[in-house]
Amino acid sequence: MKRLPAIAAVLLSTLLLAGCSVPGVSTDSGGSATSPGLAEPGVVNPGTVTPGAEPGAPGESLDSRTFPDGSTGEIASSQRDVITTGMVSITVKDPIASVQDAVTITEQAGGRIDSRTENPATGNQPASANLTLRIPSDELDRTLAELKQLGTVNFVSLNASDITQQTQDLDARITSLQTSVDRLLALMTSATNTTDLIAVENALAERQSELEGLQAQRDYLSDQVDFSTITLDLYSTGTVDPGTPDDFWDAIAAGWNALLTALGTAIVAIGFALPWLLALGLVAAIVYLVIRLARKRRTPA
Repeated sequence: MKRLPAIAAVLLSTLLLAGCSVPGVSTDSGGSATSPGLAEPGVVNPGTVTPGAEPGAPGESLDSRTFPDGSTGEIASSQRDVITTGMVSITVKDPIASVQDAVTITEQAGGRIDSRTENPATGNQPASANLTLRIPSDELDRTLAELKQLGTVNFVSLNASDITQQTQDLDARITSLQTSVDRLLALMTSATNTTDLIAVENALAERQSELEGLQAQRDYLSDQVDFSTITLDLYSTGTVDPGTPDDFWDAIAAGWNALLTALGTAIVAIGFALPWLLALGLVAAIVYLVIRLARKRRTPA
């Protein structure tokens, strides 16, 4: 009988140790046992926030987050760098007079003229003109609408090229090189001997040269993005804008006209060169006679 209390004590100790081997298990009246920090599937433990989620938005992933400014980290279309180029062909009554109208429209939009060619009418060649317009990109649509009012539009062709990635790469390289240049300038002021100073100066010259080259590229791309390049062709009324023939007979007619034009150009070129050829021939004849007379005098009798 004295062994019963000892056995009971051992059993009680075993039960207590077993209970301690499951840390954090609750045996309250709720009838459930839950470990702190763990939750059943689909249930978020109150008072905890999952990594990458904002308070009040349990389970929100990092990919679906928005930044404090409301952006998602993507580049907005209005912030992309796009180069726009194009060609516009218009038939007008007087191409030479319309050139000044096109220049005025472009300059009023804040643009400029990069090139300008005027071809006045000749005997068999109607007047025409060609301009290269640089138009601010944000004014392109309005300016094109005004240019179309000059006459009858033959065609309009526009092309857009997105260079956002290229400009971002250039900006990153420029920033990195500028940092390197600043560090080298700081090292130059702290150089203690001539050898170190020369080494720093050589490295600095190399970095600055590369930096200036990248900055020039960036400035060029910025100009191309800020100003669209439009080639404007102005033709006289009654003439056809040169283009691809529509059918076989049009191709023959175009080829025949091209042949006549080439022959006419060749005849004009020959007429222009003929006086020079005659003068050169006369000089050559005189030189030949002088050489021949000199040889005769040297010949023994």
